[in-house]
Amino acid sequence: MQPCQNCQAVIDEYLLDKQLEPLRDLTVDDFNVCADCTTVVADACVECGGAVYVPRNEQRTPEVCPACRAELIQRTGHDPGWMATTT
Repeated sequence: MQPCQNCQAVIDEYLLDKQLEPLRDLTVDDFNVCADCTTVVADACVECGGAVYVPRNEQRTPEVCPACRAELIQRTGHDPGWMATTT
């Protein structure tokens, strides 16, 4: 078991897997944070309507989920970032 890189608590993989369930193609192995330090917002992705993971140090809720972001990078060759629109 690994410690959370944010708060150093032991990562409870069962709780984190349950929290990450709405995110496509992601598992507890993709994260180095515990369930208390992970923020998931349902229905926020503008591409697929799925959940988004709010990265640590982000103030705003991302508009693109990690799976759609990865697909956009593969398709276009450049990283759109977490936000679909610029402010």
